[in-house]
Amino acid sequence: MSTAKSSLALYGGQPAILNSFPARKAFGESEERAVLDVLDFYRDKGEDPCYRGPFEQQLCSSFSDYMGGGYTVAVATGTASVYVALAALELPKGSEVIISPVTDAGPLSAIIMQQMVPVVADSEPNSFNTSWQQIEKKITDNTSCIMLVHCAGLPTDVDVISREAKKRGIMVLEDCAQAPGASLNGKLVGSYGDIMATSTMYRKNIAAPGSGGLIFCKDEALYHKVLAHSDRGKPLWSQDYIERDPSQHLFPALNWNTNDFSCAVALSSLKRLPHTIAKRNAFMEAIQVRLNAESHVCSIAPWQGTPSVFYIQVLVDVEKIGQRKHEYCQALIAEGVPMNPHYKFLISDWEWSHEYFNTPTETPNATNARDCSFNLYVNENYDESHVSAIVAAILKVDQYFTTLTS
Repeated sequence: MSTAKSSLALYGGQPAILNSFPARKAFGESEERAVLDVLDFYRDKGEDPCYRGPFEQQLCSSFSDYMGGGYTVAVATGTASVYVALAALELPKGSEVIISPVTDAGPLSAIIMQQMVPVVADSEPNSFNTSWQQIEKKITDNTSCIMLVHCAGLPTDVDVISREAKKRGIMVLEDCAQAPGASLNGKLVGSYGDIMATSTMYRKNIAAPGSGGLIFCKDEALYHKVLAHSDRGKPLWSQDYIERDPSQHLFPALNWNTNDFSCAVALSSLKRLPHTIAKRNAFMEAIQVRLNAESHVCSIAPWQGTPSVFYIQVLVDVEKIGQRKHEYCQALIAEGVPMNPHYKFLISDWEWSHEYFNTPTETPNATNARDCSFNLYVNENYDESHVSAIVAAILKVDQYFTTLTS
């Protein structure tokens, strides 16, 4: 039986979802305790909170352990983590950095501001993630680095990308802002490339108040460069370094330091990351099974490895709804489905950036993937009842829109 237009919430009907979805509430009791621990620590010492303090060091040590061993530096923002990681690679000015097609403006700006030339690789069909097949098309003799994004928490084929890049002497910077804790072939993303940058911004799977970022690598010499680039060129690893003597600094660099409050909260969130990932992944798996079996319009593509879900890209068969994706998504929103109907984080859409490219910025696969999908919001408090509510809303809207083309 078809659904009458008047029954849709968009046109005055009763919404399918009457109850609001649960907020994440990432700042819980353990985070509150973490902040109080910082206050107590400095009150007992009779000192004001500093940077590079014990809570920051604990976060860095714990994240290095989580990643399987190596070195971590905490910085003020996720963008800072990419900027510093890229600077630490000390790539030739004017060399080309291949970047994923779906990303934030911060990583692209890091390339431009460090006087390198961005080159955008397309994604795979029906995906926001790029691949070696797409990257290889963009490699030239001037390619120095691949800035690889794991979009939505889904691992790319980073094993192949890192192996092939190494053969060619090309560095790999993994941007894991949306995917901390995701893995491929049992190995965590961020540990394949030469260096990893990730975000601890308040909405990310590892969450600190406001903004934050982490840089991880396994090479000690590279770690030293990260340290220096993160704090005004200081050789912080040197036993002879005197804190208040800028004459010892190695080169010009900015201050990207964070603080113990942010790091203490991020550490609390890191401890909960396996639970966060398990709950979000279980939700995605459950809704994939239901949608792929029950909806004639929406589906969720298979993925590789173990994700660390940040949002869920839901593919829409626009042919079955008469190319009316905008109206279809507005109908779903009116029914109460939590979503972003039109993701705007595609480099090809950013006209301000195009003057900095020497090559075309069109990425037809990524554009089509965006134009034929919406992003379903998710957090670790969603459960089977929310799967059922979302699927029911989608099926209701499906019934009306599919009649328009029959």
